[in-house]
Amino acid sequence: MKRSILACIGVLALAGPAAASDIVGHWQRSNGESRVRMSPCGGGVCGTITWLKHPGKSDAKVGQRVFYDMKPDGSGGWAGSAFNPEDGKTYSGKASVSGSSMTTKGCVLGGIICKSVSWSRIN
Repeated sequence: MKRSILACIGVLALAGPAAASDIVGHWQRSNGESRVRMSPCGGGVCGTITWLKHPGKSDAKVGQRVFYDMKPDGSGGWAGSAFNPEDGKTYSGKASVSGSSMTTKGCVLGGIICKSVSWSRIN
């Protein structure tokens, strides 16, 4: 579950061109452990946990926002912030959408250490 959240954090940087409507929707992590809803908020897009396969097994909670202020990054992807419930820290995040697949990526140390997570659209 910890990796799922980190991966969600990384939701922001690996596919092809994406329009704001491309990232909006419900997404399931490739390992089936969690789902997030990406929706407009403020001037960007935010991601909120909507379902956990094993609630209570980690610090992640349904209703918790894990992606913040995601905006188009000019290269067809998205950039913003990702929160990891496991360590309580916020990281720089990127996401990319290609068809019904999304990849999120969270990084620390100026992008030296990154983790990616794959998602599938479920709506």
